[in-house]
Amino acid sequence: MLELGLEFNSLLLIIAIGLIAGFIDAIAGGGGLLTIPALLSIGLPPHLALGTNKLAASFGSCTAAWTYFRKKLFDPQFWRWSFVATASGAFIGTFAVDFISSQWLDKLLPLVIIIIAVYSIVMPSNKDGGDKLPTAGPSLNNKIFGQGFSLGLYDGIAGPGTGAFWTVSSMSLYKLNILLASGLAKAMNFTSNFVSFITFVYLGHVNWTIGLLLGFSIMFGSYFGAHSAIRFGAKFIRPVFITMVLIIAGNLAWQAWF
Repeated sequence: MLELGLEFNSLLLIIAIGLIAGFIDAIAGGGGLLTIPALLSIGLPPHLALGTNKLAASFGSCTAAWTYFRKKLFDPQFWRWSFVATASGAFIGTFAVDFISSQWLDKLLPLVIIIIAVYSIVMPSNKDGGDKLPTAGPSLNNKIFGQGFSLGLYDGIAGPGTGAFWTVSSMSLYKLNILLASGLAKAMNFTSNFVSFITFVYLGHVNWTIGLLLGFSIMFGSYFGAHSAIRFGAKFIRPVFITMVLIIAGNLAWQAWF
């Protein structure tokens, strides 16, 4: 493991990236596109970078989720089965990283995200409706389990863009406005982050010193990002969200195809 004998410039990089990633992640998701390359750039091996990033990301997603909850934009009781499905998927996905190759995702993932980006651009903004929770029932439970398990599994295996996936799919499946969808996204993103982090601890893939330093930076950025999103609403979130989805798609496409 690396010790805190990092160069001063590396420490500043970790702190700065954490603040920016936390702010962006609380609004639109995609902070991992900044933090994982930063961790790799200071010398962490890939598996250690993934585990350390989950520790740090848990700080930010927890802060954002708590902020949305306090503003009554997320109801834990209503979404209780989503917690179960997401945690199950994240647990299985994180263990799978050690046993299966995820190289096939490198080619498929950019295509999926590009489709989501196009959908995000053309979809209605839900400014006037979608401010109520969906009607409970078997059909809703099926959607919750399918969404939670698949996105939890993805976050455990890979992770980039999970928050954006949650936001888009929640608006589509449950007809929620972007604030309610973002509240659900942050809570479930924290769930999969934390479960994945605990699993990485068991596997021995976490650098605590760097993870905590990055985590506290992300937490501060996430606090301001979540409050900005809630204060300025869809007019602020939507452009940032679409921009981040396009950046995610472009970044992954470049890595996979070029």
